[in-house]
Amino acid sequence: MPHSLHDLLDDTLAGHRLTEEEAIRLLATRGRDVWDIAAAADELRERKVGDAVTYVRNQNVHVTNICKNLCGFCGFGRRADDPGAFRDDLATVREKARAAVARNVTEICLLSGVHPDYTLDSYTDLISCVREVAPGVDIHTASPDEIAWAAEQSGVSTAAVIERLRAAGLGTLQGTAAEILVDRIRAVICPRKCDTATWVRVIREAHGLGIRSTATILYGSCESAGDRARHLGVLRDIQDETRGFTEFVPLSFIHEKTALYRAGLARPGATGREDILMVAVARLFLDNFDHIQVSWGKVGMKMAEMALLSGADDLGGTMFCDDVSVDAGGDGADYLDPGEMQRIASDLGRTLRQRTTTYEMV
Repeated sequence: MPHSLHDLLDDTLAGHRLTEEEAIRLLATRGRDVWDIAAAADELRERKVGDAVTYVRNQNVHVTNICKNLCGFCGFGRRADDPGAFRDDLATVREKARAAVARNVTEICLLSGVHPDYTLDSYTDLISCVREVAPGVDIHTASPDEIAWAAEQSGVSTAAVIERLRAAGLGTLQGTAAEILVDRIRAVICPRKCDTATWVRVIREAHGLGIRSTATILYGSCESAGDRARHLGVLRDIQDETRGFTEFVPLSFIHEKTALYRAGLARPGATGREDILMVAVARLFLDNFDHIQVSWGKVGMKMAEMALLSGADDLGGTMFCDDVSVDAGGDGADYLDPGEMQRIASDLGRTLRQRTTTYEMV
């Protein structure tokens, strides 16, 4: 390892591939050295993707909040008999999709709890009904955990589930349910979700079938810098093999209304320093990813702008609604107007560009 931080950053910009141990060192940095890491990441961002700040015009369609998992970090999931529990019928989903189409979206994100009664047919019916009313829109849905559940419920392989979903109209896969890809941490924050090996296998299967996905991390609960570095290592290994990830999306844990925090099992989220370093180190470590997204609904607009100075290049989507973040305590997480995105990009001297789900420019 180089003797100094600046040697390490210089070597990385010259082509050195960071090790997980070096990533831990960067993630643990304090003081003004944080800005040096951010500056190196921003330089690498400029080399890779130029000065564009991108976004996708999309809408979240929440289908149900009834969930088998009820993860401690989530304020959205409900039991079927809980107050406020809902499960939309297909007619309601169609109406929500029509509203999205009327807003000229290019992507519809079908989001839901993992309903304990859902089968493969449930998922194909949902995707098909959206495809009927939104034929030209990318349907972005189905985490690896949902695919594993559909396979278990219907007695088929996960690869068969992916094929059926694609035939129904699936465009791209959600690389969510990743949280932290370290089973010791998953046992605390999401014990009912699929394990790391299953998540990795399903993502590889989807990529192998030509279906691209996002990659995410949920950080700031009870994981260590080493756990974050291990997670990045898992993603980088997959991308080396498949090149199927469209972008990396760091999701900062919103703690206020979550059972995990109330039970004393998680701290009150990541700090601003950690938010900046998560983006910057991801840019430096994930040398096979082009795009790093800012989850503005998780960190707020001012921190989102700082992230765009620290290696990020994408502002995600308009969303129009994000009940998951709002229910966890994230105020103002439901809609971002492209006019506000333009203001932020202009303030940084960058150019705002609309993209598709797979980063073709609109």
